[in-house]
Amino acid sequence: MLRWTIIFLIVAIVAAIFGFGGIAGAAAGIAKILFFVFIVLFLISLIGRLVRK
Repeated sequence: MLRWTIIFLIVAIVAAIFGFGGIAGAAAGIAKILFFVFIVLFLISLIGRLVRK
């Protein structure tokens, strides 16, 4: 999932460089959402591993 976040971030940067503001904003928004979902899933798996031990 972190890979998709990085891909959308790169798409947002490239779109911003070429002047596509709407596409850049949408890609940055998707990257931000995926990043936070990744963080939440990481924390859940980390807590799950600590509880098992």
